[in-house]
Amino acid sequence: MTVVPGITIRSATEADAEEIRLLLATSFGFGYEPPEQDRLAPVFAPGGALVAVDGDRIVGHTNSMRMTLTVPGERTVPACGIAGVGVAPTHRRRGILRAMYTEQHRRTEADGIAITIFTASRATIYGRFGYGPAIRENAVRIDRRFAEFLPSTPDPGGVEMVLLDAAADRIRSIYDRWRRLTPGAQVRPETSWAKRFDEPADWRGGGTSLFALVHPDGYVLYRYHHHGREVDVEVVEMRVVTADAYAALWRTVLGLDLVTHVEAVLSDNEALPYLLTDSRLVRTTSRYDALWLRLMDVPAALAARGYRCDLDVVLTVSDPFRDAGGTFALIVRNGVAECVPTTRAADIELGIDVLAGMYLGAYPARAFAAANRLQAKDPARLRALDEAFGSEQDAALGWFF
Repeated sequence: MTVVPGITIRSATEADAEEIRLLLATSFGFGYEPPEQDRLAPVFAPGGALVAVDGDRIVGHTNSMRMTLTVPGERTVPACGIAGVGVAPTHRRRGILRAMYTEQHRRTEADGIAITIFTASRATIYGRFGYGPAIRENAVRIDRRFAEFLPSTPDPGGVEMVLLDAAADRIRSIYDRWRRLTPGAQVRPETSWAKRFDEPADWRGGGTSLFALVHPDGYVLYRYHHHGREVDVEVVEMRVVTADAYAALWRTVLGLDLVTHVEAVLSDNEALPYLLTDSRLVRTTSRYDALWLRLMDVPAALAARGYRCDLDVVLTVSDPFRDAGGTFALIVRNGVAECVPTTRAADIELGIDVLAGMYLGAYPARAFAAANRLQAKDPARLRALDEAFGSEQDAALGWFF
């Protein structure tokens, strides 16, 4: 397919592998490894990649795979996960990214998938394609030497130090229980687990290999970073199903001897600061988006998730990239939604990127209204929309892709 003069968009083939590796290494700034040196299978199965070709040179790439995404209400929906998006620095500002996304989204629509998701390296590119950030993360740094737990903090015990390989099946099982409860989490393919359990050295940021702590209802994967005489711990992954597991695992992590600081990623409403005598020790060092989302089919996507209260509202949704916009009646009764096109007058007007931000419950409607990115005729309708789209549990990314 030719959309940009001189550029062909087509499915990738095995013969493209070396050029794709060079393009992605250049785009994302990681080391180039020849195909024969990569001992692990790629996370994304073959068959979903597109390339942009100029003559016989690959100058653009996207990859995709079908995922299963948890949404509010402890429901799951099919989603198209996109990764490895890059355009050669020799071919910028020619419309190649738009051409690749046009074809990628055409294929997703043909497959009848209502949601597309990806992790973005930059926040200024994808709004034009109808995407919005849908999950927030907070990087925190804790001075472990002064961390003390309140007398009211549970001390349930039950944590084991285990070898990572020996605990692999238990970790997989706990993750699956956790992701069924957590908006934004995805079913995790074996290829992703393989890279977690046998991670390449260049993923470690100069730290050690992974250590594991396992509780019947949770786990922590962490590594040590040595800075002269100072030792820090990086919590790479923590997944818990119960409050007791959360308290027990954090008691163990913050009880590690000879450690100065612990670095971790928390969602907005995690309990850790409220477990400590000094909540200021949980110091936020950065706050950022972890997942971007686009609604490919607004009625199907809105009907797929659960809601916190009843709702009867008409939404006019604008879509700058595809034809998913329109005016829709959204009616929710007992947490179950029906969404259909309508000729009724709109109560709420918003962009499809704003609707994407609200979809997993992480970004409230009232904030978009305050920024004039959502217009509501009636404040009562805005409050009802805000409450209905909230989630009982913070959205979290299951695994990075």
